[in-house]
Amino acid sequence: MLIHPTVERLRALGLTAMADTLIELQNNPEAAEMPHPDWLGLLVDREVTARDNRRLVRRLTSAKLRQAATIENVDYRTARGLDRSLFQNLATGQWIRDCNHLVIVGPTGTGKSWLACALGNKACRDGFSVLYKRAPRLFADLAQARGEGRLSRLIGALERVSLLILDDWGHSPPTSVAICSRSSTIATTKDHC
Repeated sequence: MLIHPTVERLRALGLTAMADTLIELQNNPEAAEMPHPDWLGLLVDREVTARDNRRLVRRLTSAKLRQAATIENVDYRTARGLDRSLFQNLATGQWIRDCNHLVIVGPTGTGKSWLACALGNKACRDGFSVLYKRAPRLFADLAQARGEGRLSRLIGALERVSLLILDDWGHSPPTSVAICSRSSTIATTKDHC
C-alpha cells in the first residue's frame, strides 16, 4: 500500500507528527502485527505529545526566564531557610490558580531568583503563561510606553499573564512611575495611588 498520499494529506492538515509516525510504523516490521486501533492510538498520541511540547516551548520562550531552573533541582540542604513542604506546595501551582501573590525574600546570593525561575518553569509546564521581568527594566518599559501612548496596551499585556515574576526590586528604585495595584494604573511618584 502506498502511504505517500496519506502522509502528504496529514502534513497539509498540520499533523506532521502523525505523518512522521505513520512512516515510522510503515517501516517497522513489528508494527505490521499491531491491530488498526493500536496504530490509530499511537498516531494520535504522538501528535498530541508533539503539540504539547511545542506549546511548552512557546510558553518557556515567551516567559524569558533568566535561569534554566527546575523545581526538581532544588537543593533543600543549602542553608537558605527554605521550607521543603512549603516549596513543594508552591510547586503545585494552586496559588496561581487562586490568584495569590508570592514574595520571595532573603539575603543576596541565597538563590531567590533561581527559585522564582524554578517556579516559573513549573508554571509553564502546568500550562500557565509566565513572564520574567527585572523591576528596573519593567519600570523603564512602563515609562517609555507612557511616553509613546501605549501604556494601556502594555498593562493589558501584563494583566493577561498568569504569573508575572518581578526580580531585582532593591537594585534601583523606581524614579518616575509606580504601579497602583487597586486600579492597574500608572501614576507618577508625586501622585497617590
